[in-house]
Amino acid sequence: MKALIVVDLQNDFVPGGSLAVPQGHEIIPVVNQLQEKFELVVATQDWHPKDHLSFASNHPEKKPYEVVRLDGLEQVLWPDHCLQGEKGAMFVPDFDERRVEAIFRKGTNPQIDSYSGFFDNGRKKSTGLADFLKGRRIEEVYLCGLAAEYCVLYTALDAIELGFETYYLEDATRALSQEGFEKAKEQVVGRGGKLRSFLAIR
Repeated sequence: MKALIVVDLQNDFVPGGSLAVPQGHEIIPVVNQLQEKFELVVATQDWHPKDHLSFASNHPEKKPYEVVRLDGLEQVLWPDHCLQGEKGAMFVPDFDERRVEAIFRKGTNPQIDSYSGFFDNGRKKSTGLADFLKGRRIEEVYLCGLAAEYCVLYTALDAIELGFETYYLEDATRALSQEGFEKAKEQVVGRGGKLRSFLAIR
């Protein structure tokens, strides 16, 4: 069986949001169409407390996009985004959620960031997504969403490591930068994942 994983299709990651991905809104119709091709659809959702240490605002004299060490890991400091229960954390209004069977929230621990839909960045805590997929006998996963070189990438890399046949839907995701997008695709292929177009999904 195969599953579609929709990564972080949230208000703060599309134009008008606090951490907008350029043209991020363009993938919404594509994602809605994609869902019809899958027996199982799940979604991830960034869900940060206000005191999350990945926010530049929680580091005096630091600015967004500076890099620090957080819990021993390299951490980009982001603008505040996807605050629990607030509008920016909600899925974009045009995203058709009716076929989404389960939502996996991440980034809830203020001490460590969580790009992947499977684990936090230190791989200390699982979201439960892997067990859910394996319990449903999923062997193939297809990734789409935002942003291509962060949360979509790290979800794909963890999926590969966990033994899923992994497809990165390059035309159903958008990146913060084109350079980051190209590097992300190289990493996915280098680890054994595959690039696909949503039009090639049957």
